[in-house]
Amino acid sequence: MRAIWSGEITFGLVNVPVKLYGATRSHDLSFHQVHDEDHGRIRYQRTCEVCGREIDYEHIDKAYDDGDKTVVLTDEELADLPAEDNDEIDVVQFVPSDQVDPILLGTSYFLEPVGRSGKAYVLLRRTLEKTERTAIVTFTLRTKTRLGVLRVHDDMLALQTLRWPADLKEVDLAPRTSKVSEKEMTMAAALVEQFSGDFEPEQFTDEYQAQLSELVEAKLEEGDSVDTDATFGEEDAEQDPPEGGRVLSLMDALERSVRSRRGDEKADEPAKPSGGSKKKSGAKKKSGTKKSA
Repeated sequence: MRAIWSGEITFGLVNVPVKLYGATRSHDLSFHQVHDEDHGRIRYQRTCEVCGREIDYEHIDKAYDDGDKTVVLTDEELADLPAEDNDEIDVVQFVPSDQVDPILLGTSYFLEPVGRSGKAYVLLRRTLEKTERTAIVTFTLRTKTRLGVLRVHDDMLALQTLRWPADLKEVDLAPRTSKVSEKEMTMAAALVEQFSGDFEPEQFTDEYQAQLSELVEAKLEEGDSVDTDATFGEEDAEQDPPEGGRVLSLMDALERSVRSRRGDEKADEPAKPSGGSKKKSGAKKKSGTKKSA
């Protein structure tokens, strides 16, 4: 499985180098369009409405239209935005898990610890389990700043995107008045009880996709197909993102983060190790913690 992003989970002065993997995949069959006469692949051209020419990607910029005016943004201008280079999943708050409205949840990802960060990874996972909390995080993926939640999934940490509050539509579709009798409530509760049980996702199947797959397989077996190479060429695969990560004294980072959060005036002073000897301030970062400012 190919990682789509690498960076660090940061909370307080602790960081956990991780790699990000897609947690879901589509089981739908993927189709493309072809000419009904010769089965040639149908392609869409990027044509300029001013000069009428087909334009290569290298000559295409992004633009925003406010109705009257259009603002053109070059790749260089977008690359200068600070979110472009952010490689941290920054924990901003730990909240009770039941406070996260499921309607805001989006795409799911799995997080894998990198290098020597396993201990900090396990510590964060177990802490979320024990406290029954969900971490609210911000991070940047594919140049966009995103809001998300960090939660426990089996023995792993899972990252799930959250829609921004402004993305949720304000609608009022509920019925204005509706009287429900006690008898109707009793009958409805009895019906719910008849359908009650433990949720087992594996028992559900997509019948349409199953029948669609059978249709495709039958046509292949009957020889009702054409040579794929005659319709289109293959695209280049994406490359693996670069690896990275740092580790440091996990206990020191935890102690200093707690003191800093409580407003201790001495939060910037390095914590004494258990052996009694003092650590020199300005020590190099190692994988597992985040250097204090």
